[in-house]
Amino acid sequence: MTHSNQTDTIRHDAPVKLAPGSPVGLVAGWGRFPITVAEKLQASGHRVVCVAITGHAGEEIEAVCDRVLWSGVGRFGKHLRFFKREQVHHVTMAGKLFKSDLLYGGSLLLRHLPDLTCVRTFGPLLIGRNKDARDDRLLTAVIDTYQNNQIEICSATSLAPELLVKPGQLTRRTLSPGTTRDAHFGWQIAKTMGGLDIGQAVAIKDGTVIAVEAIEGTDACIARAGQLCKRGGWTLVKVSKPNQDMRFDVPTIGTQTVQNVADAGGVAIAIEADRTILLDHDDTIRLADRLGVAIVSISADQVANANDATRLANAS
Repeated sequence: MTHSNQTDTIRHDAPVKLAPGSPVGLVAGWGRFPITVAEKLQASGHRVVCVAITGHAGEEIEAVCDRVLWSGVGRFGKHLRFFKREQVHHVTMAGKLFKSDLLYGGSLLLRHLPDLTCVRTFGPLLIGRNKDARDDRLLTAVIDTYQNNQIEICSATSLAPELLVKPGQLTRRTLSPGTTRDAHFGWQIAKTMGGLDIGQAVAIKDGTVIAVEAIEGTDACIARAGQLCKRGGWTLVKVSKPNQDMRFDVPTIGTQTVQNVADAGGVAIAIEADRTILLDHDDTIRLADRLGVAIVSISADQVANANDATRLANAS
C-alpha cells in the first residue's frame, strides 16, 4: 500500500518563466539561504534587486546582488516603491525573520518602523480581539499586498529547483534500525505540528519526543534537545507542513544545522525529500561525514510503507 501527501500540499513551486536578463526581487532575511538564492539567480543571468532586512540580513548580501536597499521589515511601502523603480515583477523571499523578536520583543516598532502599507497589511491580524499571528496568515497577507501592487511572489525553489534535496542516503553514516524508527515516528509528529502551524522540526530518541520547534526556531530546538538529553544519540526530523506553501517557510538545513546537531549530541538528521532545501550541499555533507552525523532524505511514501509494514508485523 502506498500513500502520498502531494495532494494536500500547495505547491507554488512550478518553474517560473522569466524573461532573459530580467530583474528578480529578493527580500533577504538571516542566514545563508538568501546568499545562495542570489548566487543562483545571478548565475542564470538575472539582475538581483534586493531588500535586505536590517537586523537580519548579513552584509555579504551586498556582494551577490546588483542593487540593495537596507530597510526595516515593516517598511512595505518603501520596499514596493523600490521594486517598482527597478522594474521588478517577480520577488522571492529567503532567509529567516525572527518572529519572536519582531512580534513579542518590541523591535517591530522600535527598529523596523512599520509604515502605512505595513499597518494596513497586518493591522487586521495583529490589532483587535481577533488577533491571528500564525505564520501562514501573516505571510499570505504579505503576498496579497504584493499582488495588489502587480508584483508576484515566487517560491525560491521555482527559480532554483536544484536547491531541493532528492530522496536517499546523503552521508556515509547510515541510520540504525532504532534511529530509522525514530525518524519515521518523528515524521508523523512533525507533520501534525506543521498542520497546526506550530513548527516543522522535532528531536526524538527511542520513540520519545525530546524537543519540538516552535516560534524560537530549529536552532533553539536543537540546543534544548542537547540540554534535555545529556547522553545524546537523538535524531532531528524536519519536514514541510501538510499544506506547505512553497513560497515561504520551506524547511532548510545546512552546515550550521549539522554543526549544532553534533554539538548537542544528535546523531542523525531526517529531512523530507523534494520539500527541503539543502544549502551548500557538498560542504554540508562533508561536514556531516566528518562529525559522524547521518543525513537521510525520505519521502512520504517511504514513511507510509514502513508504517504499513510495522502494522502488518504487529498483527501477525
